[in-house]
Amino acid sequence: MDDSRPIFVQIAELIENDIIAGALPEETQVPSTNEFAAFHRINPATAGKGVNVLVDDGILYKKRGIGMFVASGARKRLVAKRRDQFQNEFVAPLIIEAEKLGIGEAQLIDMIRKEGTA
Repeated sequence: MDDSRPIFVQIAELIENDIIAGALPEETQVPSTNEFAAFHRINPATAGKGVNVLVDDGILYKKRGIGMFVASGARKRLVAKRRDQFQNEFVAPLIIEAEKLGIGEAQLIDMIRKEGTA
């Protein structure tokens, strides 16, 4: 766990990462809040808060008396959300900085390609 961000956010991101990676396919059950709490040595309420963030976002859903499950279409929605975040957090600032430094589009693409082969 990372001390710079709330633990419940990190729990939600761990679940999201597992869904995106295919470790938690759609319509499969996710570990219980007590399992998350025991594994990460955190308060079950904190783990529950992380899970509930994903329920509120429609990524997980509850089956009463059974547990939490990955919703249909969850992976597709998460990938779209992460791509938007990537655009806003990395690509847009990269382009702004490149413009400040006088780096043109072709040169920037060349720089990215070189890094991709490194």
